[in-house]
Amino acid sequence: MNNISVSPIEALNAAIQNHNPFTKAGIVKEQDIWGKGFPDIPTLNAHASDAIFQAVEKVQTTQSSQEKVTSLVLTAQQGMGKSHILSRTRHRLESNGGALFVYASVNNYTDLNLIKYQFQQTLANSLSHTGSQDVMQWQEIAAAMANEGFKAINSATPNLSAQELLDRFDRVCASWANKNRNFINTLTKQVLKTKSNVDPYIVRAVLWTLSESETPFAIKWLSGEELDKSKAEELGLPANSGKTNQDREAESLNNVQQILNLVSYYSPVIICFDEIDLNTSCRDDGLTTPQVIADLVKRLYDTLEHSDLGQGLVIITVMMPYTWINIVNVMTGGIPDRVSTYTQKKPIDLKYLNGDSLVDLVGLWLQDFYQVRNLNPPHPLYPFEESQLREHGRGKPTVREALNWCAENFQVFMPPMPELPENPIERFEFALNKELEADIGEDIENDSTIAKAIYFGFETLKGQTVDNVTIDDITAEIKPKIPNANWIKFKIIGTENGRAIKIGVAVIQSPQAELVAGLKRLTDYQKFDLTRGCLVRSQSKIDKIKKNSKAYKLLEELVSVEKGGEVVYLIEEQIKPLLALRAVCQKCRDYNLTEDQIFDFISQKQLTFENLLLREILSDPSGEMPVVDDEDENLLLEDIFNPPTNDDTDDGDLSDLFS
Repeated sequence: MNNISVSPIEALNAAIQNHNPFTKAGIVKEQDIWGKGFPDIPTLNAHASDAIFQAVEKVQTTQSSQEKVTSLVLTAQQGMGKSHILSRTRHRLESNGGALFVYASVNNYTDLNLIKYQFQQTLANSLSHTGSQDVMQWQEIAAAMANEGFKAINSATPNLSAQELLDRFDRVCASWANKNRNFINTLTKQVLKTKSNVDPYIVRAVLWTLSESETPFAIKWLSGEELDKSKAEELGLPANSGKTNQDREAESLNNVQQILNLVSYYSPVIICFDEIDLNTSCRDDGLTTPQVIADLVKRLYDTLEHSDLGQGLVIITVMMPYTWINIVNVMTGGIPDRVSTYTQKKPIDLKYLNGDSLVDLVGLWLQDFYQVRNLNPPHPLYPFEESQLREHGRGKPTVREALNWCAENFQVFMPPMPELPENPIERFEFALNKELEADIGEDIENDSTIAKAIYFGFETLKGQTVDNVTIDDITAEIKPKIPNANWIKFKIIGTENGRAIKIGVAVIQSPQAELVAGLKRLTDYQKFDLTRGCLVRSQSKIDKIKKNSKAYKLLEELVSVEKGGEVVYLIEEQIKPLLALRAVCQKCRDYNLTEDQIFDFISQKQLTFENLLLREILSDPSGEMPVVDDEDENLLLEDIFNPPTNDDTDDGDLSDLFS
């Protein structure tokens, strides 16, 4: 940075005034665990993350079946970085591999009487996230199983990567079906030769995750949900029909054990229970959330302790010290001994920040802030001074307290705001023009920020009719909450030509692997009570989708006649006014305006009524697929992976699939 000229102070100060990177930085959400994450200092509470990976190594290498399961407890007050440790663990695994990652945000659990069933759903959903091989964690395991099956038939066959199998799987399945041979049957039979203690249906369902077209149904079944009878027959799986939630609860622990037995044969598994202190619910028998989770950990531990866990399992439970000392540690039945075994019933306490770690933390956050704007400050901590940060660090703040303090003090001296006009509508116009000057380069990549701006736009249109749609309500409460995982951002409820409609809107600017996860929710109208789905995404990101990808197939499903959904391009000129209007409303006191005045002026000037982005979301879908990259890479693989051509019903020789 020393060899690069310092940016003009006006540009630096304008960037600081327009965006505060520390706002809400201390609050870690589930999307931060699975998504891009946030700047992290590996040395901060390294003893905790090191203990997690040491525990993984221990269960993976031990020869004792009784030591294949271990557990840890992380304790700290709110805001000290408990979830940061889990995020660090997840992102390190995503980069380097080494274990499968399962994250249970207990605050999202809506019925503690169905705790085991909800955890089965958590397990299925977590393994649907991208792993270290740029495919779902389910698909990593399925690829290992498939390669194992191929080698059982012919030991000379080479391993194929998970992505190579995904690119070929559906075509090969179809070819075998045409020859009266079932590819999945063959693979399932071979895998079960060495996994006789695993439910064959679970083996079959996991293998189906290699199919681009059948993955959503396989994961739905693995989560314990019901499949249509015809689809279940097509996949060779039980339909799970006619079961009550109580039936599913009774079966879920065994299902979880079966799944973990299978996947841990190929990789260690880390299970994290987080936010147990935030859920204030109680079970019908009076047990609180921490007690219910501790009991679930014990049941998992006891159920899996003597199982055939080839690579091992590590269970992490995160809680505040009070919860451990006064609730979990005094439970009977050996529960504390099962919840914390790796450190001999001693929790791992997280440490507060100090002067050194606060300087490192702020420097890391500001490095991202300036790099994305191509700015070079006079020193890495600008506008803070190192002495200022070290002084604050002496008070040993929590991570959340420190970041909140940074948010409050991230400012520079700016010329006083010009005197505001006396006329309210002139003040509104002044405020809007000022907010329109803001740089939205970072905001346009932030799904949550964009969704909130669009949501605000529709809020101003409640009760109005736009493009034949009367907007009755807008809600961000998408149920069921856990399966949605915040992918569908909000729902527009109204009527269109006399017909009730519910439009689910997903804003997804994240990479294609995450796009698949969002589109799976957006196309499941029955589960999320939708009549139409709408994906909002930049055209440049849509253009890069390959026609042979899972994302493209889900887009086709979304815009199909049956679904009637649509893709709306996120265009900077259309979203910028909505971001500015929302900013004016948030800063209404600064501009001496009321929210009612702002809504009135927006309505008078029809600023949102005429907004093309909002109108496109409401407009009648065209049913046309967006233009994407039409390169078909599968054509290059025809000679590599040729399906068998004989009509035998035995396993045959699979070596020609790889030659």
